Amino acid sequence: MEKYISVQTLKRLPTYLELLKIKRSSGVSTISSGTIAKELGLVEIQVRKDLACVSEGGRPRVGYILEDLIGDISHALGHDNTKDAVLIGAGKLGTALLSYEGFQKYGLNIVAAFDTDPAKQGVDESGKHILPLSEMIGLCLRMNIHIGIITVPSTHAQEICDMLVEAGVIAIWNFAPFPLKAPDHILIKNENMASSLAELSLHLNGYTRN
Repeated sequence: MEKYISVQTLKRLPTYLELLKIKRSSGVSTISSGTIAKELGLVEIQVRKDLACVSEGGRPRVGYILEDLIGDISHALGHDNTKDAVLIGAGKLGTALLSYEGFQKYGLNIVAAFDTDPAKQGVDESGKHILPLSEMIGLCLRMNIHIGIITVPSTHAQEICDMLVEAGVIAIWNFAPFPLKAPDHILIKNENMASSLAELSLHLNGYTRN
């Protein structure tokens, strides 16, 4: 029976995983929750609780076998279960994401991109196909695609969201700085770079976040 993993724990797991991979590259074979907590500036009891959600390998005075813990966290994050996705909007941001090879190690495979501009359609430098937007719903239904990535201007974001829902997508990664509306069973993860930049700018100007 799988253990419940909270959203906050899920957000911390990738950070644990990156630290463990760094430790592995330097020849470490075992690691304790205390070491992880110290390296990341976290509370040890929180680290122990997080790891208990994904692994039963921790032993007193020994800690975790590094390779086993890496495997447990990778499995919990779905990195060993590649998920296909489509991307809509082949502008500069969209093509940058399309060509980013790092997604593969996180179990994400962008099978194709879509755009309304004929000049952008074809095969990009990474070898990925950029197809007419009119073909998106059909491809998603045929390939049973459940993840959509939106990199279009805000004025078209909701329209694209509606199309993805029609295409059977149930998880949307939204890079448009616009709040999307979708049925309750649709998960929307917003990446608002404008908001993040504003926060950085405020900090540089001597403000602090409430």
